[in-house]
Amino acid sequence: MKGTLYGIGVGPGDPELITLKAVNILKKIDVVIAPRTQKNEKSTALNIAMPHLRQNTEILELVFPMVYDENQLNEAWLDGKNTILNLLEQGKQVAFLTLGDPMLYSTYIYIFRLLAPHRVDIQTIPGITSFCAAGSRLGYPLAEGNDIVSIIPATCGQDKLARALDYSDSVVLMKVYRNINEVVDQLKSHHLSEQAVMISKCGHPDETIHYQIDRSADLKPVYLSTILAKKSLSKQVE
Repeated sequence: MKGTLYGIGVGPGDPELITLKAVNILKKIDVVIAPRTQKNEKSTALNIAMPHLRQNTEILELVFPMVYDENQLNEAWLDGKNTILNLLEQGKQVAFLTLGDPMLYSTYIYIFRLLAPHRVDIQTIPGITSFCAAGSRLGYPLAEGNDIVSIIPATCGQDKLARALDYSDSVVLMKVYRNINEVVDQLKSHHLSEQAVMISKCGHPDETIHYQIDRSADLKPVYLSTILAKKSLSKQVE
């Protein structure tokens, strides 16, 4: 009998923000797959999951490089798919870990799509997202009333970003580490910078918070940095 693949979101980084359902599944699985972007990089998701694993649970740390080389990426995805497929054929219960939620900007999505045609049993366990955790951590409502809230990767391109900001009352900006100056300029021009705040590594021991993002020269965003912003009330009623 074939095994089951569980795509498990372990939350944003605080080990107490993993769901009870995720914990119960981790207690019974045979193999944990913890994706990494570099060979020497430690997996935060694995650290969160470790206390809930059995002593004999096998751990595989697969590398999925953050590169733009399509051939290199496809090779990594196919290698990962084949590894998982082989484990499932052996009847193993396999967990694929991801920070946040598995269906939001996650490595798991690519594996999920590659495995779907093979008619294997796949179950996806949702997790708390970084921006939901950030809103709670900061006491920052993400949306209220009839607000339109947009979740935007800052890497989407300036024109696309501008159009999204035009129609949004509140925004969640992810992947801001590559072009923070352009992001701040866009927020200013769309009247979204006054109440904006950037939080990096929300829920991690080295979490940082920046409230005055107008001073972009002082911002040092990392991969796990998110900006929450909303239009001032005066601009929303115009």
